[in-house]
Amino acid sequence: MKKIGCIVIGCLVGICLQAQPVAADVTLPSHPRILLLAGEEKMISASLQDPTWKAMHHALLQEAASFESKPPVEQIKIGKRLLDKSRECLRRVFFLSYAWRMTHEARYLARAEKELLAVSAFTDWNPSHFLDVAEMTMAAAIGYDWLYDGLSAASRKTIKDAILEKGLKASLEPKNNGWLRVSNNWNQVCNAGMSYGALAIYEEEPVMSHEIINRAISSVEIPMKEYAPDGAYPEGYNYWGYGTSFNVLLIGALEKAFGSDFGLAAKPGFLKTGAFLEHMVGASHKPFNFFDSGGSEELHPALFWFAERTSDPSLLWMEKPLLNNPASKRNLSDRLLPAIMIWGKKISMAGIHPPKALFWKGNGRNPLVMMRSSWTDTALYVGFKGGSPSSSHAHMDAGSFVLDADGLRWAMDFGMQDYENLESKGIDLWNMRQQSQRWKVFRYNNYAHNTLTVNDSLQRVEGMAELTDYSDAASDMNAVVDMSAVYRGQLAKSIRKISLLNKSSVQVLDRIQVADRRAVIRWTMATPATPKIIDAHTLELSRDGKKLLLSVKQPAAIEWKTWSTSPANAYDAANPGTTLVGFETSQAAGANAVIEVLLRKADK
Repeated sequence: MKKIGCIVIGCLVGICLQAQPVAADVTLPSHPRILLLAGEEKMISASLQDPTWKAMHHALLQEAASFESKPPVEQIKIGKRLLDKSRECLRRVFFLSYAWRMTHEARYLARAEKELLAVSAFTDWNPSHFLDVAEMTMAAAIGYDWLYDGLSAASRKTIKDAILEKGLKASLEPKNNGWLRVSNNWNQVCNAGMSYGALAIYEEEPVMSHEIINRAISSVEIPMKEYAPDGAYPEGYNYWGYGTSFNVLLIGALEKAFGSDFGLAAKPGFLKTGAFLEHMVGASHKPFNFFDSGGSEELHPALFWFAERTSDPSLLWMEKPLLNNPASKRNLSDRLLPAIMIWGKKISMAGIHPPKALFWKGNGRNPLVMMRSSWTDTALYVGFKGGSPSSSHAHMDAGSFVLDADGLRWAMDFGMQDYENLESKGIDLWNMRQQSQRWKVFRYNNYAHNTLTVNDSLQRVEGMAELTDYSDAASDMNAVVDMSAVYRGQLAKSIRKISLLNKSSVQVLDRIQVADRRAVIRWTMATPATPKIIDAHTLELSRDGKKLLLSVKQPAAIEWKTWSTSPANAYDAANPGTTLVGFETSQAAGANAVIEVLLRKADK
C-alpha cells in the first residue's frame, strides 16, 4: 500500500497543484450513475413509439440473447494486443447491461455476470498496450455500475477489485500512462476508460477515483485542441469513430455524475466536428478514407450526441439509411451501439432532413475540404486534403482526393492495412522517419495515392501542405493546397487546386515550379474502374455500366499509363480489382508547368 500511495502522489502531484474541476467533497448519484441514471430507462421506453428506435431496441435485445450460447472471452493476445478481447467484452457487457436494465430479465444479468467474472480473473488486462486496459476497464465499469443492484456481493467485490488493480492502479504507473501527454485517440480512449472505472467504484476508492477523474478532465484537453478551429479530426474517418466517440462517452458520463462537463464540449471546434464527419461520407456512401481508415461507411452513435447537443438533426442525414437495417452485422458489431438509444432517444426520424451546406472546409493539423453537387441524388462528390505524413496514422497523401459520381467511387484511397499483418512480418510500422519501413508499405506512400510523385521520390515527412484558399460558391466550389513543403528538394513550388465546376465536372489543376534539376512528375489516380485509352488526352473509366472521362488539358504532350496494384512485397496487402492510372511529364530545371485534368461523367 505504501508503494501504491507513492505512485499516486507521484503521478498526480501536477494535478493536485492545479485547480480541481471536481470538488473533493462531491456526492455522486447512487448506482447506476454512468451515462444513464436510475429511472431514465423510461425515456428510452417512450422513444420506442418510433418504429426505428423500436427496431433498434429489439435488435439490441436479440444480440444480447445470442451471447448466452457463447463462452466468455479468453486471455489470448494477438501479437502485442489483447484489444480484440477487450472490445468484445465491452460489446457483450454493454449490450447485456442495456438488455437487463430495459427488461430486468434474469438471463441477461446472469450472462453479463459470467463475462465480468471471467475477465476479472485474467492475470492482467495487458498494460503494455494500454488501450486494451482502457476498454476492458470501461466494460467492467459499465457492468459493475448498471448491474450493481442485481450482482451478488461476492461478484461486486471481484469486479471492483479487478477495476482497481488491473485498471486504475495500472494507469498510475508512469511506464503505462504516456497517453496522458499525447494528442491522439489514445488520450481520449484511455482517459475515458479510466474515468469510467473511477466513477464505478468511487465510494470504495474516493481519493484515487477523484484524482483520476480530475486527471482525465485536464489531460483530455490536449487531443481536444486538435478539433480547432473547424472540427476537422486529423486522424480521419475511422479514428474519429474511435477517439471522438470515447471523448463523448467521457463527457456524457461527467454530465450525468456531476451535472457538468467542466467546459469540455465548449472547446474550440469540438461541436463542429459532427458536420466534419457527415461531410466525410460521399454520394457513394463510402467515406473519404484517408490515413488508417477502412472503406466502408459506419453508424456512429456519437453523432447522435452531436445532433442532440447542437439541435441539428440534419447531421444524421447520412446515418439515417444505416438505421433501416438495425440488425445488420456491421451495426451489431459496434460495441458502443447501446449508446445510440441514450443519445438518439429524443430524435425523430421524420425530422432528419438534408443539410443545407454542400461545401465543408477544415483547417488545423490535417486541413481538408469536401464538396458535393447535392445531398439527395447520385451527386458529384470530392474530398481533398493537405496535411503532413508526420501526423498520427498518416500516409504520404498530401494533395490526394477521392471522387464519387453516379453513386460510385471512381477516385479511391486504399486506406489502411491491418497492423498485426504488418507487425508480424517485422515491419517497423510506427517509425515515421523519412527512411523508415513504414513508407515502403504500398498503401502508405505517395506512389499509391491520388497525388504527385516527383523523380520517383517519397513526399517529405516533415513537410506540411496547407489549405491556402477556397470558395464555396455553388458554380465554382474549389480549394487550394500548397504542397511545396512536402516536395522540398524536389520542386520549388507545388500548388494544387481542385474545383467542382457548375456541379457537373471536377478540375484538378497543378501549378508547379521545378527546382534546380529536371523533374519527371507523375500524376496518379487509384480507381476500382476499368481504364480504356480513348485518345492521346482522354482516358475512359468503366464501372457497373457507367463511365467517367479523364481529359488532360495541359500539358500538350502526355502518354497515359497504368500501374499494377499487385503486392510488390510479401508484407503488402492484395488490392484486387484496382488500378493506378495517370501519366508522366518531364520538365526542365527551373521550368514553370501547369497540369490540368478534367473529370466528368461520359455523355449518355
